[in-house]
Amino acid sequence: MQQIQQAIRGGQTALGIELGSTRIKAVLIGPDHTPIASGDHTWENRLENGVWTYRLQDVWAGVQAAFAALAADVQARYGVPLATVGAMGVSGMMHGYLPFDAGGRQLAPFRTWRNTITGPAADRLTELLQYNIPQRWSIAHLYQAVLNGEDHVDRIVFLTTLAGYLHWQLTGEKVLGVGEASGMFPIDPETCDYDVGCLQKTQALLQAHGVNLDLRAILPRVLSAGTLAGNLTPEGARLLDPTGALQPGIPLCPPEGDASTGMAATNSVAPRTGNVSAGTSVFAMVVLERPLRAVHPELDLVATPTGRPVAMVHVNTCTSDLDAWVRLLGQMVEAAGKPMTKNELYQLFYRQALTGDADAGGLVSFNCYSGEPVIGLEVGRPLLVRRPDAKLTLPNFARATLYAAMATLKIGMDILLRDEGVRLDRLLGHGGLFKVPVVGQRLLAGALGVPVSVMQTAGEGGPWGMALLAAYLAEKRQGQTLESWLDGVFAAGSGSTLPPDPADAAGFEAFLTDYHRALPVEQAAGTVLP
Repeated sequence: MQQIQQAIRGGQTALGIELGSTRIKAVLIGPDHTPIASGDHTWENRLENGVWTYRLQDVWAGVQAAFAALAADVQARYGVPLATVGAMGVSGMMHGYLPFDAGGRQLAPFRTWRNTITGPAADRLTELLQYNIPQRWSIAHLYQAVLNGEDHVDRIVFLTTLAGYLHWQLTGEKVLGVGEASGMFPIDPETCDYDVGCLQKTQALLQAHGVNLDLRAILPRVLSAGTLAGNLTPEGARLLDPTGALQPGIPLCPPEGDASTGMAATNSVAPRTGNVSAGTSVFAMVVLERPLRAVHPELDLVATPTGRPVAMVHVNTCTSDLDAWVRLLGQMVEAAGKPMTKNELYQLFYRQALTGDADAGGLVSFNCYSGEPVIGLEVGRPLLVRRPDAKLTLPNFARATLYAAMATLKIGMDILLRDEGVRLDRLLGHGGLFKVPVVGQRLLAGALGVPVSVMQTAGEGGPWGMALLAAYLAEKRQGQTLESWLDGVFAAGSGSTLPPDPADAAGFEAFLTDYHRALPVEQAAGTVLP
């Protein structure tokens, strides 16, 4: 206790703040890099005028609430105020569109990763650059705004992401970590900066539409992990902590996206390592040894926090539908006069999945809340599909619901592992899907056909990864790589690894066959239903 108190008073801690899809969380780690306090705030995106968005006032209300909860946790646990830290960093949902004018005014509502409204732009850019440009990337949103004739485009002087915006307001610096920047525009792994050839081609394309933006000038400056990215200003300190207890001057590492913090949180930054981050959305990241042989619309090319090339399979919906069903079942037991806690409900539901038929008894669940480019969905419609002879039981329903959270990821991963022949030495899971021990880990191993490891910190996920990147800035020795530093952090870690169970693997393949057969029903629902 006394050592932690001294570390807090002496600023020998690191702070990570991450703005996730449904939760904003702040995590404080001690000198041994384990979490010592945390705080969070629940929030939700809005569908406004057909656009998935978060309002910036909600961003600050949530960030301040999460930090206040963290400070209260520190005070309650250790009896000392949280006035400073050794280093800090902010991260958020990758991608999206946040344009600002010369006066720092927001020019359009924040268009998040969840939107699938940039198809024409993404297709044209992918063809032009011979580089997969997903719909959620910032450059796709910018070019779609050009195609739409939106009048704010000519007034853009700064285009950034959610993490980049937050960092800018805290430090005054318009920068991004290279991992986050790789979700705005293609990155050259040799220079760890925007690809010059792609910049030139895109600039010419914009000019052909009569747009006179200097693309390079409006994009954030790119920094690698371990680089000082600015210091907390007095104004930034007040934004984060209106009580005035937090002191300015704290060094900040480059702001990153949730993909990069997931890589740090699972020590998956070296070639042939990978991780799966499974929460509201799910994405798998695999660090490559060599370039891919072909352009695949299902695979993104992004970067580690140090600029190494990474293949990414991103799926828009993972646990949202599962969460909705658990809430419904919770209402049922409450109506029966036997209420259960949220944790008890999830434990029960997950455990039931393990007792179901390996193929989910012929039940097929589509969990798509929004469009899903990997399987060609423009609009999502969550559906449960079954044949008349399917075995509709609670265990089969639970298994089908968990399988649905993994199905689209499996389709993308097959392209990477089977078609491209990419090799993996280890795959680590983190995020909400793994909070119930064993179940999600076991079923994912069977689905992907590779061993899946989960660390004890799996539930902390991105915020802890962001705190690690901040600690790396403060602690690294001269010339020490992020890979080497993380190996030291994880040397004392503990976790578990589960190989694929042959029965689970065969069962999931049978489920996936039914999934493909029923897919036209889901596609028709998204097209026909209002």
